[in-house]
Amino acid sequence: MRERRQIVGLWRQGGSAVLVTLVRVAGSSYRRPGARLLIGAGGEYAGTISGGCLEAEVTRKAAWMVRNGAVVEQYSTMFDDTAEIPFGLGCGGVVDLLVEPADTPECVALLEAMERSLIGREAKVVTWLPGEGKGLRRVVLGEDGAVMFASDGLSGGKVDCAKELLEGGEYEGRFVEELRSPQRLFVLGAGDDAKPLVSMAALLGWNVTVADGRGQLAHAARFPEAERVVVVGQDGAAGLGIRRNDAAVLMTHSYEQDRAILASLLPAAPGYMGLLGARHRSSLLVSEAAAMIGWTVAECCELIHAPVGLDLGGDGAEAIALAVIAEVQAFCQGKIGVSRRLTAESVAEQIARGGASQYLQVQCSLAESR
Repeated sequence: MRERRQIVGLWRQGGSAVLVTLVRVAGSSYRRPGARLLIGAGGEYAGTISGGCLEAEVTRKAAWMVRNGAVVEQYSTMFDDTAEIPFGLGCGGVVDLLVEPADTPECVALLEAMERSLIGREAKVVTWLPGEGKGLRRVVLGEDGAVMFASDGLSGGKVDCAKELLEGGEYEGRFVEELRSPQRLFVLGAGDDAKPLVSMAALLGWNVTVADGRGQLAHAARFPEAERVVVVGQDGAAGLGIRRNDAAVLMTHSYEQDRAILASLLPAAPGYMGLLGARHRSSLLVSEAAAMIGWTVAECCELIHAPVGLDLGGDGAEAIALAVIAEVQAFCQGKIGVSRRLTAESVAEQIARGGASQYLQVQCSLAESR
């Protein structure tokens, strides 16, 4: 997603010459289909299509490749001097690259769709690859299935066919992809330990919102990489527009504020919800928030990751941020393995150790926070 931002940024500067898209992989490859490289007229570029094996070669030859229009070029990254398409650099696969001039209506429509996706307007793109005497043709569909762009000469039947192609990838001479929006992360707490979390999320190209009830902490100068920095009121997270495919991490270190925000956050049911703090503190928060909204503790525990983050080891704000980002990334990509969660039974066990008075009006300890 960060590369998409860089590609759009270079394109908006003007002078872009060639767009290269990885459309097919046989064997092993450092990048997956959909990876892109935008090359400027002066040889500058944004994005990558390999682990560094192909960029210099493709950049050097791209303008020549598209002298007669878009083409598909094949490269082998297997270490084999006798291969028919030798480019042996040890990655272990064969890749097909779509190379197209950046000034065509088809390429401009794609880049515009990429730009819109960065602000939440997702799209599906179907590209008929050039070959066998036929040129590149493309359809761009909006979230609602409306046709945003269609190449001249495409029949209504082909456009309708594009609407029915749901799965991404290349098949039968067509490359299908969904331009999804960046992952949204809500960092609910603007303390110093939130800074590395915001920075790491920004490196991944995520859209980050920082929110806190303390105006002296929640201001943009402290979080220059965040999309938004918001001071929340008594309604907690209710006014932030959190959706079910978002991720949220609660880390204000104020027991009262965490409790109020958690009670407002649970009904929004973001896809990932992490709670920073020791098990005992988190258990008390969950128990009290459940009572505030009339839920059972078990229902709350189903939605909450606590202690937040994968158990990677290490200490300090940066290590905690890495553990949190790793867990959010794994969860959102459907790759989560063993994740630490509270249960109604463990909450009851922790509550038996004592009440919340030790956490009121003080900063929470980071002990056992991960």
